Amino acid sequence: MMEKEAYTVMSKVFAHRGFSGQYPENTLLAFRKAIEAGCDGIELDVHLSKDGIPVVIHDERIDRTTDGTGEIRNYTAEELRRFDAGAIMPGRFAFEPIPTLEEYFTLVKDSSIVTNIELKNGVFRYEGMEEKVIQMIHNYHLEDRIIFSSFNHESIALCRQLIPEIRCGFLYDCWLLHSGTYAKTNGVQYLHPSFYSLNDQVIEEVHREGIGLNVWTVNNESVMRYLAQKQVHGLITNYPDLCRRIVDSLA
Repeated sequence: MMEKEAYTVMSKVFAHRGFSGQYPENTLLAFRKAIEAGCDGIELDVHLSKDGIPVVIHDERIDRTTDGTGEIRNYTAEELRRFDAGAIMPGRFAFEPIPTLEEYFTLVKDSSIVTNIELKNGVFRYEGMEEKVIQMIHNYHLEDRIIFSSFNHESIALCRQLIPEIRCGFLYDCWLLHSGTYAKTNGVQYLHPSFYSLNDQVIEEVHREGIGLNVWTVNNESVMRYLAQKQVHGLITNYPDLCRRIVDSLA
């Protein structure tokens, strides 16, 4: 481990689906609470509704995180708003609608929050998703505060073509060979691995290639501390309050 005095870069705290450890994930409530907890950024997930509106929810179906059932792509944005996204934590919160990406942008547009948008197009290929999200980013002038990520690396390659000034990262959940080289060759600034797809050697190889690491989902205190000591760029966590305290303690 590096000594405390050796730190030159502080890891950023990204709230995973907002403050999802204590509040209903991917809701405006969870996003507001994450900001109050002192996060540097927010990670969220975007699908397209039946009428082509970018909406913020993780799964392809609404069953797990709302009181409804069915696939997102089969509902309009207005229909989706009738389902309670607070139902994931029964009895604890008032009605929380599934937010649109535009509602989220309205929340953060005047802040310094960086938003990691995960494009959820690995199961269903939403036609025109990248263009719609990019246009909305332009409308809110957030180009310098966005990171795109996706398990669909072709989608990220398309984003690089459409708007090269926005930073991008490849999401993955496996042990990639020469992962830093892979990212550099494909022109992305970040890799977004699961924390159990990393060790000292992988981190060092990625850093040598000049690629940043935004690691998910980091909820264990000792893992937070280890990754912050390794100076990874971002810690994506359900508990931004705990992560903030640990990162700050190493400054």
